[in-house]
Amino acid sequence: MSAAGESSRGTQQMRAQAADLERAAERATDPQERQRLKDQARQLKEQSEHAGGTGKPDIDPMV
Repeated sequence: MSAAGESSRGTQQMRAQAADLERAAERATDPQERQRLKDQARQLKEQSEHAGGTGKPDIDPMV
């Protein structure tokens, strides 16, 4: 498998984990636990965005 394919799969897994954490946060009854889960979900989303990119090409406008 290519490195791009592996990266894409890893990004998808991070996004799926983030969604799972968000659902767990919604079910959590303890406010501290809810916030912890939300924070973890946000961090995973951010990591997946950085790992997978935003879909926009990196174009240097000065070139």
